[in-house]
Amino acid sequence: MAVVELQESNFESTVTGNDFVVVDFWAPWCGPCRSFAPTYEKVSDEFPNIVFAKVNTEQEQSVASHFQIRSIPTLMIFREQIIVYSEAGALPESAFRELVKKASELDMDEVRKQVQAEQK
Repeated sequence: MAVVELQESNFESTVTGNDFVVVDFWAPWCGPCRSFAPTYEKVSDEFPNIVFAKVNTEQEQSVASHFQIRSIPTLMIFREQIIVYSEAGALPESAFRELVKKASELDMDEVRKQVQAEQK
């Protein structure tokens, strides 16, 4: 699946309409963002059932602000509308691939229990 460009208008529908979404927050002037882009594209091709998306923080400042993005690139992974990963920094290809695999193996019933416990 090709990488999807997210804007304020389609961000929520993309996350709520898909069980697994990986989001790369980036900007055109960011060197590490540009060097990570080919890795992001390559790994996205290996997981056709996962939505890989990008948010240009220059154009979509409201989305970046909503998620309190302070450093880029920042990767965020949503599973069933729950953020299960959010970290700044570009990853090497093998580490990024492993991260996506581990996120896909999460027991979401257990994650929901943990979220509920934290909210109490």
